[in-house]
Amino acid sequence: MDNKVMVQVNNVSMKFNLSSEKFDSFKEYVIKSLKKQVSFDAFWALQDVSFEIYKGDALGLIGLNGSGKSTMLKTIAGVLKPTKGSVKVYGSVAPLIELGAGFDMDLTARENVFLNGALLGYRRSEMEQYYDDIVGFSELKDFMDVPVKNFSSGMISRLAFAIATIGAPDILIVDEVLSVGDFRFQEKCELRIQKMMDKGTTILFVSHSIEQVKKICNKIVWLEHGHLKMFGDTQIICDIYSQS
Repeated sequence: MDNKVMVQVNNVSMKFNLSSEKFDSFKEYVIKSLKKQVSFDAFWALQDVSFEIYKGDALGLIGLNGSGKSTMLKTIAGVLKPTKGSVKVYGSVAPLIELGAGFDMDLTARENVFLNGALLGYRRSEMEQYYDDIVGFSELKDFMDVPVKNFSSGMISRLAFAIATIGAPDILIVDEVLSVGDFRFQEKCELRIQKMMDKGTTILFVSHSIEQVKKICNKIVWLEHGHLKMFGDTQIICDIYSQS
């Protein structure tokens, strides 16, 4: 691994205010909000989490549902701002956090390629150069002029992954995307991730499959109820996690 730090997470805490009561309608919620009659309970999704990731690392985030994995990725991607602490990211980030989050469902797959490219900071001329590779990797040649709203979740996953992994982003964030689709395509994605790592791309990876995490990642962050339980070597932590 390179000794260049790519991501620094310093004492990060993230608080969400959850309504402690139910409402029969949005109108009722608005009226009570204006009258200051709505009470909230504080929920800490992350509490005092710290770790560093170096260039070329592949970091897996593991933990049960609700442990804070996706919140942590969104904080690193800049989607969320931490309530406390700080996140420093050095380099370009290609996030694959929510399937189709950057897609306009009424546009065709072809149009969404260029839309997503623009969101990732690529010029149209660059996207034209990458277009054939995106189509080939996603295996959606016969569907590029079909509106994305007609796609299955697997098709959306293929297109999103193909777009996010063009070029050589400094940091690739992958959240459960490889859990959608057939096994053969998952292996294809894993191979592309490995090639990106060989070129120095840093990977942040969330998957419910511990075997997939072991295959891809060299480091692990284990979150439990928003707290950092363990950080370190993949094999050691995954073995302990599997027995817990």
